[in-house]
Amino acid sequence: MLYACIQDEARRIIANAQFPCKQKRNMLYDASEVEEPEVSDRMPLEVEGFYSVVAFKTKYVLLSRDVIGGKPLYYSETEFSSFRRLVKNARAVNPGEVVKVGYEGEISVEKFSFDDVFEADPSAKDEGEVEQLMEAIEKKLSSFKPGDCIAFSGGVDSSLLAAMYDVPLISVTASEKEEEHVKWAARELGRELHVLKFDEKTVESVLPEVVTAVEEASPFHVSIGIPVYLALKKAKELGFDSMMFGQGADELFGGYKKYENYAGKEELFWILKRDVEMLGVNNLERDTKLAYRVGINLMTPYLQWDIIRAVMKIPGDYRVRKENGEIVRKYALRKIAEKYLPKEIAYRQKKAVQYSTRTVKLLDRIARSRKTTPEEMLKEMLGS
Repeated sequence: MLYACIQDEARRIIANAQFPCKQKRNMLYDASEVEEPEVSDRMPLEVEGFYSVVAFKTKYVLLSRDVIGGKPLYYSETEFSSFRRLVKNARAVNPGEVVKVGYEGEISVEKFSFDDVFEADPSAKDEGEVEQLMEAIEKKLSSFKPGDCIAFSGGVDSSLLAAMYDVPLISVTASEKEEEHVKWAARELGRELHVLKFDEKTVESVLPEVVTAVEEASPFHVSIGIPVYLALKKAKELGFDSMMFGQGADELFGGYKKYENYAGKEELFWILKRDVEMLGVNNLERDTKLAYRVGINLMTPYLQWDIIRAVMKIPGDYRVRKENGEIVRKYALRKIAEKYLPKEIAYRQKKAVQYSTRTVKLLDRIARSRKTTPEEMLKEMLGS
């Protein structure tokens, strides 16, 4: 977590960076692919990977985020933080922005877009070109320096990571069926597995922490945030400082069921592109805030910049494909996974985490016990 403020007319600066964020000289930052980002007016074009930066310069404070928005950042004329609630009258630094806040209160904003960084063009027209791109993706994944553990669901995304990186796996669920599957999948992969079985009481106890961290009263975000938070907490309790997640694989490779409606259509490519662009707002801001709350480094191997670049050249038909009368989602990723996983895992269809773990049902049950709706219950917790 980042926090800094400018006090009184003497311009005294109070700054704090809590792990996994860092403080070096006049800069607070969090960055996924570089050890220390170089501060410039064109940071979104020059820095690889997700980042957020607060840099104190001679005449202004420079703030910036990557074009997808993997790391949240908020500001006012005198305060800067990863959490909105810590900044009075907070504004968001939007994805791809470079904001300069002058010490007299003047503010300027320059915006860079996803298209400025990633060339989206389904130019790979034949199978040979697609195979080359898939080989590049596989190579980039396999050479990734792994974190301490993997959030494991037994689906193709986390299982491929588990096959590539020999680190412990952590699963959290309230479903006996899912618990059985992850234990079987971990045995098949020969990996150490830690399972946290949670229930209604567990969800009720962590709800205030999750709502405070994600700064949202949305049942959608909270129901996903609960298992993410429990996995991060379990990793921290086991002494791990970093945890890998399969985030981004669904948007990059076409994993959601809604994509089936566009199978074989040219517009699928552009729908997938838009969902990758929106990953920060829709997923990563929430999950990063939860990781900051726990004090652990959240890692996303599928969302390395070079992988995104490669996927942005793969036509939609290789991501959601009609084959033998059936629609195969994440087709390209599953073809890679075939080399590492049993087919039962590589081609397993999986529900979204909030449903597979039964979190949605438990959240509904808690709201009913309080004679309210999940929406109203969460709004009350958030104080909105």
